[in-house]
Parts: sequence; C-alpha cells; structure tokens
Amino acid sequence: MEIAIEQARMGMKHNLGGPFGAVIVKDKTVISRAHNRVLDFNDPTAHAEIMAIRIASSNLETFDLSGCEIYTTSYPCPMCMSALYWARIKTLYYGTTTAEVEKIGFDDGQIYRALCKGTDTEMNVEKLDSKICQQLLSEWEEKEDKYMY
Repeated sequence: MEIAIEQARMGMKHNLGGPFGAVIVKDKTVISRAHNRVLDFNDPTAHAEIMAIRIASSNLETFDLSGCEIYTTSYPCPMCMSALYWARIKTLYYGTTTAEVEKIGFDDGQIYRALCKGTDTEMNVEKLDSKICQQLLSEWEEKEDKYMY
C-alpha cells in the first residue's frame, strides 16, 4: 500500500490526475505501479487501476492476471472494478471507501446507481435493430481460430 500511496502523491504533485494510486503484485513481487493520469492524458479511463493493469499485462505479456493482487488507495470505481474482473485479479486491498472519495468530489455512487438501473439512466441509451451486429456474433461463434478471453 505504501507504493500505491507514493504513486498517488506523485500524480497529485504533478497535477496528472486525482489522488489515486495502484500497485499489482504477484508472488510478493511488484509487477506494476501507477497513478491516476486522467489530466495528463486527457483520458477519462486513465485511472490508477487501469494504468496498473495495462502495465502489468505488458510486463507479463498476458491479459490474464490470475494470481495477482492489487493494492489501491481507494475502492475502485465501476469501470476499474470491471477491469479487475476482466483481468482475473481475485484479491483487492483498498484504503478508502467510495463514501470517503465522494466527499472530495469523486461521485462513483452515481455510476453504480445508473448501472443498477439498466437502460433507465440519464444517458440516452437506445437499442438499434441491427442484424449486421447479430451476424458479427455468429461469425465469432463460428470462427475456428478464435482465442477466448
């Protein structure tokens, strides 16, 4: 956790993003360390956890981070939590709660609530009748050399 905190402070010091840091560890070895870079990259997905996953995947040359653990300075937002599942990271250690983060202006709660509503959100969500998109799914299903992830 100390490394995650150092990372968060580094990002804050240089105005690269919010007060968030993350470290991914495998077998007691640090695989990646990162901080929030949303402002640095003008990328709303450049959260500390996402950056740490990208670096760890590159370092390990795999998207499957099974056996890894992540330390984050705050409980992950919905996007980052989803990424942890996709990366197959099974252990998460965090420092502050979503309620604590909300108090300083990072309202992940609104996203969690919107996701629970399904298509009944503030965002305009519309399902198009697209047989071509359905065809893509069929093509994928029939593809013999596909690699499932």
